[in-house]
Amino acid sequence: MMNLALYLDSGIHQGGWRHPQAATTGGRNWPLYRKIAQRAEAAKLDMIFVADKLAIDDVYGGHLAHTVQHRQVGWSEPLTLLAALAAVTDHIGLGGTVSSSYSEPYTTARQLANIDHISGGRAAWNVVTSLTHAEARNFGRSQHFSHEDRYRRAAEFIEVMKSLWDSFEEDALVVEKSSARFADPARFHRFDHQGESFEVQGPLNLPRPQQGHPVVIQAGVSEAFIDLAAQHAEMLFVVQPNRERAQQFYQTIKERAQHYHRQPDQLRIMPGLVPIVGQSEKDAIDRAEYLKSLITVESGLSFVSASMNIDLSQYPVDGPVPDLREQITGSKGRFQYVIASAIEQNLTLAEMAKRYAESLSFPSPTGTADHIAQQMIDWYQHQACDGFVILPTYIDENEDLFLSQVVPRLQDAGVFHQDYAAGTLRDRLGLAKPANRFH
Repeated sequence: MMNLALYLDSGIHQGGWRHPQAATTGGRNWPLYRKIAQRAEAAKLDMIFVADKLAIDDVYGGHLAHTVQHRQVGWSEPLTLLAALAAVTDHIGLGGTVSSSYSEPYTTARQLANIDHISGGRAAWNVVTSLTHAEARNFGRSQHFSHEDRYRRAAEFIEVMKSLWDSFEEDALVVEKSSARFADPARFHRFDHQGESFEVQGPLNLPRPQQGHPVVIQAGVSEAFIDLAAQHAEMLFVVQPNRERAQQFYQTIKERAQHYHRQPDQLRIMPGLVPIVGQSEKDAIDRAEYLKSLITVESGLSFVSASMNIDLSQYPVDGPVPDLREQITGSKGRFQYVIASAIEQNLTLAEMAKRYAESLSFPSPTGTADHIAQQMIDWYQHQACDGFVILPTYIDENEDLFLSQVVPRLQDAGVFHQDYAAGTLRDRLGLAKPANRFH
């Protein structure tokens, strides 16, 4: 069966916040977050996905003015939000972003283990390496780690997290009052990790999560990402602009996983999708064109500058897109493709930025519910994906045409479940519970 996750944000489209029907959060609208999560659960989606960034973008022009004036700012901290959502939902998975560059494994392992216990086995974590120097400066560094260094750190971070979750075994608690035996000492494991980035003694001070390990999500497309994901990821949130590239990636990552002695079905590949649903084809096109009209050049340039870690204000906005592919220190895999495509199409810098601001290079099918459902089925049946992460253009507090119209068509076609099966998030995704490494 296809899997579906909903990106819980105020909207991915950089003009979406200006739409008259858009509800904005600024990172603080708890009633809206709760409403959207419960609406997604009513539609039987597999997961809510909460992204994160650790700074306000200040790359374009060397300051944050363009960002805060033209774009939505204010991110809800994912793990505290997921803990709150665990209390107001019963079935839907809860995935949140964690920066391996600016987090400590012991603290993060405790937080995620606790969310998994609170939610009854529904936690997932999206491991990112962060992108910008602004994020680095919030954590005592003058600049961000290099691309290679941050992926080495991420690999070590994941390994330490898994060791921590295994170090306090699930059956360690005995609680025999008569014999004064609370727990079995043999079920606790000090592992004394000493690596390039972390030194952690262990064990963790709360029991192993219900799922063994919360589901590991990774997002990206670069070569360093592919290798790390092939070793560790269980769900991949990726940018694939068309079905052909998605098919190639799908085959590549599954084969790479086998190289690391993993079963291909233990990786769920879920490209992002930005659907624009209309009551008719014309209605959908009109909606898309109106959203485009709300994008400012500054919003696009601010977003692209921060994502690449290159200040684009030094180039004329009406001039050709400069070939900056070798200078990218941020989102390398995504923007090498974006720049190559822009140069091939002779776009100006402003045109590239505004086009990127529409969907962030995710495919954006526009049409009726039937049309969009069929495109999704086509990708799924041609092994371009195992499902999708749905990224709304903006949040409409009163309706969601994707959930109310597209999802039922996927269910009627037999590619998406009608109801939740029993078990944990890991069970619903078809992922095996990891063995404890200390056995």
